[in-house]
Amino acid sequence: MKNLCRILCLLFVTSTVSFAQTKEELQEEKKEKQAQADKFQAEADALQKQIDALPGWRVGAFGVIGGSISEFNNWYAQGAPNNSSGNIGFTLNAYANKIEEGYFWRNALNLNLKWVKLDDKDDPTDNDSFEPPTDVFNITSLYGKNITPKIAASALMEYRTTILNNFNDPGYLDLGVGFTWTPIDNLIVVVHPLNYNFVFSDEDAVFESSLGAKILADYTRKIGAINFKSNLSMFQSYESSNYSNWTWINSFSYTLWKAIGVGFEFGLRNNRQEALSYILDLPVEDGGDPNATFDSVDNDLQTYWTLGLAYSF
Repeated sequence: MKNLCRILCLLFVTSTVSFAQTKEELQEEKKEKQAQADKFQAEADALQKQIDALPGWRVGAFGVIGGSISEFNNWYAQGAPNNSSGNIGFTLNAYANKIEEGYFWRNALNLNLKWVKLDDKDDPTDNDSFEPPTDVFNITSLYGKNITPKIAASALMEYRTTILNNFNDPGYLDLGVGFTWTPIDNLIVVVHPLNYNFVFSDEDAVFESSLGAKILADYTRKIGAINFKSNLSMFQSYESSNYSNWTWINSFSYTLWKAIGVGFEFGLRNNRQEALSYILDLPVEDGGDPNATFDSVDNDLQTYWTLGLAYSF
């Protein structure tokens, strides 16, 4: 019996030592393999950087999509105990850039649409259809002829409007020429001292086209699973600061699985003509003022943000 116990103890110690050795060996082998994988990944990244620098088209897109629906019956804790509601929205940031040795042609699209519905079943007069509270459409096309590797003579076309409500009312079309500076990869800065801002609207007394300067800065980049884009578009009117405006849109997305992830977009905007038009059209009982002017109107900062499921391709 003593011999049997000794044999069992010896087998236990031997198996334990063998397991420990095997685990250490596996960890060391994993470390070597990881080092090799890191080396190959660095080489692949370097090759991809060379591919990206080659002349030709570069295209891509990413955005955010989200939505929800709900229905309540006899939920007395809220003001409308019987209601159905829902919302759906999406954003899209797409680009198609042709980069050649002596020139470039950069095209971009930003789209942000959302529909919201709240149907109070106890109120037969309410609106039970989906309404679009968010409506942003912006497209740009920039052509440049290189003077130096980082500076180019350029021409820009930019169009901004809404497409679900009041299409092209107002609508803004910028046409201008000047220079484009590319200080680093993925960043472009456009300075066009000769730019005409065409404004399309039924309210001619408020919205005016004018000559001015156009400044645009755009940074678009993908780092691993992260996509991000920041775009600032500014027009400074030579005729009046009341006709000047700017819009700054920032988009981020993180890929969790294949082309799906989470994303966030927020935008800031300042436009005195839109602020005055809103107050003039607003009913007096809701705070409107039919006698408002550019000097009296409060030009509050316009903002929006969207958070949801992200996609990219």
